Amino acid sequence: MFHVFHSQEERRAYGGSCFIEFQFCKLPLQTDKKVILNCRTHWLNDSLYVHGDDQGEFFQEYSQIFNCGIYANFQTGVVDCWGINYYSPETIEPIIQKIQQNQPKNNQLLLDWLNTAKQYNGFYIFGV
Repeated sequence: MFHVFHSQEERRAYGGSCFIEFQFCKLPLQTDKKVILNCRTHWLNDSLYVHGDDQGEFFQEYSQIFNCGIYANFQTGVVDCWGINYYSPETIEPIIQKIQQNQPKNNQLLLDWLNTAKQYNGFYIFGV
């Protein structure tokens, strides 16, 4: 379900542009949430991707685990597979713990990626 691509050509060859993208937030820690939630950079090579064909399975397996994201309107809830979701650094460890407890499908690559996310200002999930 989760994919890493080493180039954008590799990503396009796999499935075009229909992906949910997990992306590290590389803005400084003190950055205002308004700035963080206006980030619109996509298709980074260190991102983790879920193909649109796997969106339903992803939502079924992970929506309640990623239920603490902040949307562009500053509301919080389950992962919005069509919009922006921001997860602060403080949410990473509890998310990892939920994944380890619940053991959803295909979680090892995601766990590895989330452990790397600890060195950043949280992460985003950009919907399809």
